[in-house]
Amino acid sequence: MRPPEFWNHREGRDAAPMIRLFLKPFGWIYGWAAARRIKTTESYDVGIPVICVGNATMGGTGKTPVAIYLLKSLRRLKIDAVGLTRGYGGLEKGPMPVQQRHTAIDVGDEPLLLARHAPVWVSAGRDDGARAARSHGASVIVMDDGHQNPQLEKTLSLLVVDAEVGFGNGCVFPAGPLREKLGPSLERADAVILMKPSADYEIDDVLTEQLKGKIVIPAFLAPASPPPKGKLYAFAGIGRPNKFFDSLRRHGGDIVEEMPYADHYKYKDEDIESLFMLASEYEASLITTEKDYVRLPKGYRKGVHAWPVSVQFEDELTLRRLLHPIIEQSKPRK
Repeated sequence: MRPPEFWNHREGRDAAPMIRLFLKPFGWIYGWAAARRIKTTESYDVGIPVICVGNATMGGTGKTPVAIYLLKSLRRLKIDAVGLTRGYGGLEKGPMPVQQRHTAIDVGDEPLLLARHAPVWVSAGRDDGARAARSHGASVIVMDDGHQNPQLEKTLSLLVVDAEVGFGNGCVFPAGPLREKLGPSLERADAVILMKPSADYEIDDVLTEQLKGKIVIPAFLAPASPPPKGKLYAFAGIGRPNKFFDSLRRHGGDIVEEMPYADHYKYKDEDIESLFMLASEYEASLITTEKDYVRLPKGYRKGVHAWPVSVQFEDELTLRRLLHPIIEQSKPRK
């Protein structure tokens, strides 16, 4: 689904106060259920460090690039770090390792991206996935999403927050974007990765106050290369497609048209054929995100540009300090 616009407006400023008011009781029920599940579930200790990269809201905030950074950093130190995800949108429930033959239909898009950098396990039950990963030699687990999942005991919880929208209107789903009440969500986080649209973006006072007292590590997504030359027809099915379009323009992309889809949209042949036809009318090339690219039917990928990005931390030292105990515990002994 695409998040409704009123989710992003703080209470008192949006154009849909009656809709929010009507949905609030459902948000109370959703939040109560989430809190009860977290309180009553006994977390499983898998016996190795578990780093959770999660968020407090529905939709994309940049969790997967952060998880990729952690996996690459740990594996460079010869630590057997593996990814763990439930494989949102995929048919396989696991626990099972992601293999080259798998597609986004099998395991979802995020596991395919993670698997380019490290071994990855998909499991509907995070505790089952962690057991399987450890039994196959993992010494650290990096869990992509799962801040509200209490099945697995976490060593380090990193909450990724979109600096542009923050926590939206502050309401719990479906009245707002929150997956649970904000207070408990922040309380369980060891640090906040504040994902900005660019290095010079200024954080507003409201979000600064909400994050007061937390360890905050500003970050942003940087492209691996400039956008391709020439006219571009951009499309994306992520949590906030406009972030991708704005970033393309910011880095010099000549976008003639843009097409947003729902998050995790499953592209069909007719979707891509239509996009090729529309792009040809502008004499433009198609361009999308890496996450969308792995969801395209394989026969159509050749004519589409994937624009890769990676996370850049403004305070990498603080993140390294948080990771230090895990690294010391997990690095190979001489």
